[in-house]
This record gives sequence, C-alpha cells and structure tokens, in this order.
Amino acid sequence: MSQLLAIALGGATGAVLRFIMSTGVHRLAGRDFPYGTLSVNVLGSLLMGFLYILLIERGSLGSEWRAVLLVGFLGAFTTFSTFSIETLNLIENGEVIKAGINVLLSVTLCLLAVWSGVLVGRQL
Repeated sequence: MSQLLAIALGGATGAVLRFIMSTGVHRLAGRDFPYGTLSVNVLGSLLMGFLYILLIERGSLGSEWRAVLLVGFLGAFTTFSTFSIETLNLIENGEVIKAGINVLLSVTLCLLAVWSGVLVGRQL
C-alpha cells in the first residue's frame, strides 16, 4: 500500500508541474505549435535517463523512491498522450508539416535527452 501512495504522490506532483511548465512555455512561445508538450517531454526524458542510472543501475535509493519518481512523477509529468492528440489535431487542421516537425523533434530530442541523462548519471 505504501508503494501505491508513493506513486500517487509522485503522480500528483508531476501532473501539477507539467501543467505549470507547459502553460509557462506556451505563454512565452505561443500556441501555434505544441512547444509546451515538447518541452515537458524533453525535460522528462532527460530526467528519466538521469534518474534511471541513479535509481535502477546504482540502486541509490529504495523502491519507494523509484515508484515516486519514475512511475508516479515522470509518468504524470511526461505527456505522450497529449503529444499524440496535438499531432493528430495538426494533421486534421491541414498542418501536416508542423505535425511532422513535432514528431521528428519529439522523438529525436527526447531520445537525445534520455541519453544525456544517462551520461550525466553515469558520471556521478
């Protein structure tokens, strides 16, 4: 039961921070492209790589922390379902080039971010 509560706490925190970050990015960059979702997913991927090394490979913290951070927090913070619907909306609105750019940037930048997080984590 404590692991479920840990996941719930992490998830609530991740969801709130996702909303704050995404809204802030949209205020700065506008809403003509899903910048907020892209930013959240790239940061979430970076954190996933970094925390994976610390929590899984090194076992630095207990299973509750893995549950809070990886499953709860990052599960709620990253927004792949939002990315998917925003990309579909771009396609349905005839903005196929923007949809393709969003897919290309999201996949490329998130893979680079998770790899960067792994590299940083392994340096510590």
